[in-house]
Amino acid sequence: MSDSLEQIRTEVSASIAVKQALLADAGLLAQIDRLSQTCLQALRGGGKIIFAGNGGSFADAQHLSAEFVSRFRFDRAPLASMALATNSSTISAISNDYGYDHVFSRELEAVARSFDVFIPITTSGNSPNVLKAIEVARRLELRTVCLTGETGGGAKELCECLSVPSRETARIQECHILVGHIICGLVENMYFKRVETK
Repeated sequence: MSDSLEQIRTEVSASIAVKQALLADAGLLAQIDRLSQTCLQALRGGGKIIFAGNGGSFADAQHLSAEFVSRFRFDRAPLASMALATNSSTISAISNDYGYDHVFSRELEAVARSFDVFIPITTSGNSPNVLKAIEVARRLELRTVCLTGETGGGAKELCECLSVPSRETARIQECHILVGHIICGLVENMYFKRVETK
């Protein structure tokens, strides 16, 4: 077997191992279920699901928001969701006027309402702009659950963290999308009272 094929097998095995650890953690599974219920209650109450993240987590934030607004598994009415900092003019203005650390918090303060849910995403739990947004979310009394890696970083001191059992960025991000897809599917089914058949 070539070195590259062996590396591929190693990467796939490592990804599976983290997902198996997630599957074996009853507390984490219950936390995913609770977050799904929290999102459902917010949407039923006229609220929205707000995501934020940097880099790959920024892409994940947009990805998951799109699953709510467009569709996930079946055609249905749109569900209210947004990802922060998707307007390049807003990013430029806030970064220039207040500094990049405020790029999420400033927009969150502008658009969030108390019945919304905030889901920041940070693999380290230490991104300064994400932490500032969490602080604003606390002040606004938003229901906030941060998707993080194993340690939770500084985020765990500020809010509830759904911490993937890994310290490797790629593995954490892979699980964040898995968790996000599970939440999207559960919320979609419950909101529209659709029963999945085998």
